[in-house]
Amino acid sequence: MPLQYISGLSSRRRNRQSDLHLGCLLAFVAGAVNAGGFLAIGQYTSHMTGIVSSMADELALGHISLALAALAAWLAFLAGAASTALMINWARRKRLRSEYALSLMVEASLLLAFGVAGTYLSELGDILAPVTVLLLCFIMGLQNAIITKASGATIRTTHVTGLSTDMGIELGKLFYYNHLQLPELQVRANRIKLRVHALLIGFFFIGGVSGALGFKHVGFSATIFPAALLAVMAVGPIFHDLRLRWRLKRQQS
Repeated sequence: MPLQYISGLSSRRRNRQSDLHLGCLLAFVAGAVNAGGFLAIGQYTSHMTGIVSSMADELALGHISLALAALAAWLAFLAGAASTALMINWARRKRLRSEYALSLMVEASLLLAFGVAGTYLSELGDILAPVTVLLLCFIMGLQNAIITKASGATIRTTHVTGLSTDMGIELGKLFYYNHLQLPELQVRANRIKLRVHALLIGFFFIGGVSGALGFKHVGFSATIFPAALLAVMAVGPIFHDLRLRWRLKRQQS
């Protein structure tokens, strides 16, 4: 994709193609952050199913501190999603073009801060790990809410359980043998939906491999690339709004 097109993917004006391309890039980022984060702290932070299940297990076993840690991680994800909703609704009220770009830029800044801080604090594992879990969960909640709002809840990027379920359903339809010729009883797969889910899962996987290899070879600095990718997607609409505000301010003065 041309750089100019990527920078416009977070624009207020949406269509199916821009939603898909934004979703694929965000799935790549989510896979990279999830896999790299696991190598950094030994825990996945993008899917809340495992975290909530862990909370229940630890509570049942009487491990109150671990259950509270899982609760904090879930609340961080929730706070990230809520933050995106707040920023998007505020931007819509102000009629800003950067309603989605603001959250992307916040995510890019947090990822960059995580990479820079991690480089210097990697020796403080006992202190860094809990904070890192909360930060990465917040980032994943932030990101998942972005594409959910932008696509009208048709695309998710931080977990593949729902995508895999829907893909399996469409594959079942695809391979179903229609032995009856009655049109109303024909089973047809949604090939567009199947393609979308396959692309999102593929980009998540590629991002996971890239994130794991990046963390393995360069450590926390591997977050610089996904942070830069997010920033490139966000900078166009944000710059447009800032320039417009500046012009209006000059006209009023």
